[in-house]
Parts: sequence; structure tokens; C-alpha cells
Amino acid sequence: MKLEQFDVDSSWPTIFDAVNFGLVLVDADSHVLLWNGWLARHSGVDAQTARGQLLTSAFGAELAPSFVTALNNALRYKLPVVLSNVLHRCPLPLYSQLPMTGSADRMPHAITMTPLQVGRWGACCLIQITDSSRSISREKVLQKNTARLSQELMTDSLTRALSRGFFDQFYQLEFDRSCRQKTRLSLIMVDVDYFKNYNDEYGHPAGDKVLVALVQALKSVLHRATDKLFRYGGEEFVVVLPDCSQDKALAMAEQLRLAVMALALVHCKSEIADQITISLGVSTMEAGQGCSAATLLEATDKALYAAKDKGRNCVQYG
Repeated sequence: MKLEQFDVDSSWPTIFDAVNFGLVLVDADSHVLLWNGWLARHSGVDAQTARGQLLTSAFGAELAPSFVTALNNALRYKLPVVLSNVLHRCPLPLYSQLPMTGSADRMPHAITMTPLQVGRWGACCLIQITDSSRSISREKVLQKNTARLSQELMTDSLTRALSRGFFDQFYQLEFDRSCRQKTRLSLIMVDVDYFKNYNDEYGHPAGDKVLVALVQALKSVLHRATDKLFRYGGEEFVVVLPDCSQDKALAMAEQLRLAVMALALVHCKSEIADQITISLGVSTMEAGQGCSAATLLEATDKALYAAKDKGRNCVQYG
């Protein structure tokens, strides 16, 4: 083909070069008619070199099969085609800054192909390429912020235990999973003994520090990734132990009690000891046992009250 066939009014390249995105015009056989300055800057191929070549050869590199298929379909069926940056990352060899040596990451971009009739050229296809780097960056920021907000909703702001709101969701899902798979599920409910007396004597800021230290001690006992600690109320906590037998849950509860005792946090207003202690209630749903999530939680709560009735600083099963 002779380049004279591609001579156009001088205003066309001026208009093409004025826009801040890539523009390519190809004829019905995919030969390049127009190639704008944006594309030259980001591909390293100038318009004079590109004109007259097949588009699949003009870039000097192999093009993504998805792009080639889309172009053929646009030319054949005369229907517009969009290649989004979400489904088609970097189908063309374009770069934010052209690599001087070696390789570089391609610039993310989206592509729109529009079939049209252009004067004496007849059937053509206008290809628009837009830089998607900013939209992808915004997407990553949004994803990061969403993850951060989700983490904040899942975590108690003071103690960094998991939150009560997350417990309601997590516990029901874990209970349903245990029922489907016919596995055991144990709960431990924890309450700080005479914590109101502690706050009255030492002040709420000191009480907050106790809760933070207590959560760290409780977490140190939980070695399985599946075991989760939640702040259930002011000084109440719940531990969810998937696939855990009654004996193991009772042993775990005793370890939790001893871990808090080991902190040796002075509590002169406690009626059972001279330091911070906890009471614990334990309950287990055996494999295949028919009960509801509310029933298991209620049984654990009753076991906690039994521990308090027995004198506190102890473990009871319900």
C-alpha cells in the first residue's frame, strides 16, 4: 500500500494530537490511517512509522489476543467494543514512561473501538485508549480504606479484642458450620470479678488499662488460629472454640484464669482476692447435638453465673 492513500487534511493530526488520550484510526483491513501524538509518546512509535502498517505490526510487539479478537469483531460486525481495564489489563505495549533499557511495567489502560464511515476511506474503526492508572490507584485506595473500616468494625477500639458486633455475625456462622459438618463447638464466657469496685477505687482510666492487659493475657493462651476472643460487654468476654471438646474447653478456661492471675494486678476492693481475677463459664455443643445458637450461648452464660455463685475466680461448666 502507498502512503499517499493515507494523506489527510492537515487539521486532522492537529486535532488528534490535542487530546490527552490515544487515538488510532484503521481501515477495514486494519491498516493504520491516523496515529496521534499521545500514542507516539507512550508506545515509542511515531505516526510516520505507524501509518500504512497493519495495526498488529505497528507497535513492534505482539498484541494481546483479546485485543486482536475485539478489533476483528468490531470491523466485521460494525459494532462498538469496550475492553475495560478491569477485565483486560494492559493489552497494548504502552508505558507511562518509555523504558530506556530492559523491560518496564505496562501502563494500565482501557480501550474503546468505534466502527464508522470516513469519507473516501469508507469503513474504518476509531480506537480510543485511555490511561487507567489513576482509576486503579483510586480503586486500591478505596479497597485499602474499606479493609481498614472493616477491621475497625470487627475490632474493639480499646482492648483490640474482636467486637461484640462482629461476634453476633461470626458466632452464628461458626455455629451453622459446626451443625453442617457435625463437629463440636465450645464457648467460654469470661467476667472480671468486682470490676465496678475496681473502677470506683482506681478510676476508669486505670480500669481501661486492666482490660487491655487482660485481653493480652487471654490472647496469649489461644494458640489456634480458629480460636477467637470477643469483647462481649463492658468487662465481659467470650471465647469461641471451634471443634473443641468439653474437656479441652474446661482446660482452656483454667489456663485463661491462671493467665490473668499471673498478671498480679492489685485490686484492694475485691472481695475474694487482693488482685484482679476472673470467673468463667463453659458450654459445649457435641457433634450432632440438636440445639440452637441461642441455647448454647445461654448455657454458657448460666455457667458463668454458676461460677460467680460458687465464689468467683473459678471455672464452671453448664
